[in-house]
Amino acid sequence: SSRLNAPLTACANIEPRLAAVQAFLDAPDLAELARNALKTTPDIPRALHRLAARRGGPRDMQAIAQALRAGAHMADALLNKMPEPCGELAAQISSLAEQSAALSLLRQRLTEALDDSLPLSTRDGGFIAAGFLGGLDEARALRDESRRVIAALQNRYADETGVKTLKIKHNGVLGYHIDVPAAQGDKLMRPPYDAMFIHRQTLANSIRFSTHELVDLAGQISRAGETAVALELQLFDDLRQETLASSDGLEAMATALAVIDVSAALAQKACDENWVRPQLFDDKRFLIEGGRHPVVEAALRATPENGASFIANPCALDAAAQSAPRMSLITGPNMAGKSTFLRQNALLAIIAQMGSFVPADRADIGIVDRVYSRVGAADDLARGRSTFMVEMVETASILTGAGPRALVILDEIGRGTATFDGLSLAWATVEYL
Repeated sequence: SSRLNAPLTACANIEPRLAAVQAFLDAPDLAELARNALKTTPDIPRALHRLAARRGGPRDMQAIAQALRAGAHMADALLNKMPEPCGELAAQISSLAEQSAALSLLRQRLTEALDDSLPLSTRDGGFIAAGFLGGLDEARALRDESRRVIAALQNRYADETGVKTLKIKHNGVLGYHIDVPAAQGDKLMRPPYDAMFIHRQTLANSIRFSTHELVDLAGQISRAGETAVALELQLFDDLRQETLASSDGLEAMATALAVIDVSAALAQKACDENWVRPQLFDDKRFLIEGGRHPVVEAALRATPENGASFIANPCALDAAAQSAPRMSLITGPNMAGKSTFLRQNALLAIIAQMGSFVPADRADIGIVDRVYSRVGAADDLARGRSTFMVEMVETASILTGAGPRALVILDEIGRGTATFDGLSLAWATVEYL
């Protein structure tokens, strides 16, 4: 979208982009390889910005690691296979290979550190892979072993008391506690069991107890779990700092991947919809053969049951008035396609100068520095501007701002006033341009 929002105005900068699209168009197998690799490549800047703002989690870190692996794979695949010349792809693939090598240690560390299945938040723990940090493995083992001891303790208490329905449960208020049915609770509150079992809570259907042994074991489990989470949080912060320290390299890799992505996508678009490479010049010509409106054409293609297809048409303009007239005046009945034709040619200039092939049979385009448009009816009554006044203000802005290389499209000038007044305004505007 940044390219479409800011087309270039120098042939020397546009041609490398067109060459990159041409390179992928000439090598469809490489384009397919690039697209498949990009499907598994997450958004590096998004994950990086979340980590920098301390809002990122394990999955953002995993996105960085996945993007690093995809970047390394793509660099290896494209470095020696891309045909020459390939425009801006050469520099971007070289940058991708360079950054992949420079970030190989970070890629290896993140891959080894992160588990395959990750929680959404760091607070949940369990995102560091087993075997990566010895102290963490020990804390987890103690935590997990303690839970097995809880199960064994439950079985022993059930055997000693003869209460087979005795369970050791956990909640946020009591922590670990012994839960028995109400009918069996009185038994544990009488000798000899009352010396071991400490009454905690009586409910309608059950009675809850605790023991000194269970309290000690619960403390061990809690401390082991807290230790494990604390170690994971510290390690995550270390990995975050290492990742942010490589942010320049990661952003350079993201730029390279973005250039490859847009070039491959535009090549696919050109192949699927028969777009051609525009010929760019430093003069003021605008010669289109078989031009088509990309949006209208796609809409017609999406409704084949209507049986309609876009009818291509030419446009010939030359500010020097050598190869074509400087201006075209388009007339015709309503719904004849006048507005489509006007907008279509403005779009062709923008698409060509963003570095893309264009929907036409041939396009010779002199560099346009600005595109001005006065299309449609609108008012701004809250500020005292009628439809006619808005139209006049916009027209005045065009007349004062348009330079020798501007492409101007005007769709009906002088509406909303008397017939001859409107004709005079349109006539004066045409003469001035």
